[in-house]
Amino acid sequence: MSSFARLIEEFDPAAGILPPPHWFQGRTVYGGLTAALALQAAIGSAPAGLPPLRAAQVAFVGPASGALRFRPRLLRQGKSSLSIDVDADSDGEPALRALFVFAAARASRIAHDFSQRPLVRPAGECPRLPMHELAPRFLGNFDVRLAGGSAPVSGAANPEFIAWVRHLDDEGVAPAVALVALADALPPAALASFTEMAPVSSIAWSLDLFDPPAGRGWFLLRSFSQQAAHGYSVQDMEIWDESGRRVLVGRQSVALYQ
Repeated sequence: MSSFARLIEEFDPAAGILPPPHWFQGRTVYGGLTAALALQAAIGSAPAGLPPLRAAQVAFVGPASGALRFRPRLLRQGKSSLSIDVDADSDGEPALRALFVFAAARASRIAHDFSQRPLVRPAGECPRLPMHELAPRFLGNFDVRLAGGSAPVSGAANPEFIAWVRHLDDEGVAPAVALVALADALPPAALASFTEMAPVSSIAWSLDLFDPPAGRGWFLLRSFSQQAAHGYSVQDMEIWDESGRRVLVGRQSVALYQ
């Protein structure tokens, strides 16, 4: 079974990649991996001196179940920022479209942070996520410790998941790529309100990285379904590193089949 680090090391966007079965969720590849591969393709196509990733918008256009090929394109390069879009096909059919914005830090007198990290125990004191037979296969690539929120498929009034997550192997992978790959590891938060198991599917995902990660290790993930109706959910997503810095915020649209 190839690790995440090995997958990224051998990845050639133009030649394509046949995702290993242990990275699947249902009939498609785990969305976090597809987005991370798109980001890796963007980084590989960028000119020297690429600044940190600051924002991304990802549309999951179709199932990513076959051989994936990625086509990055530099849209614009300015004095301090540049934008790259990436299209991905699965067996020749559209699977993903992503836009990545990279920007250097700039001097500013404005600085504030009103975010609040959930009060949770350290990762080492939290129980490991049990690998249920119905759990998606891709979860086997991560160490997941339950830190709070509700249980999946529990009919919960509070549709929230909180967990510490780390890669089993991300050695040598760019920190931003590794972070994007684990940022979607929690199930859609609306699943907490389900009373029986049913499919869910991510449609679109926006990400902002105010304080890009410099290292690796444990990250605290929180997903909360802000609103659900008409078969769709909109959820907010936040990630903190072990020091308490919020390194990523996101919003995701999810299709619900219950």
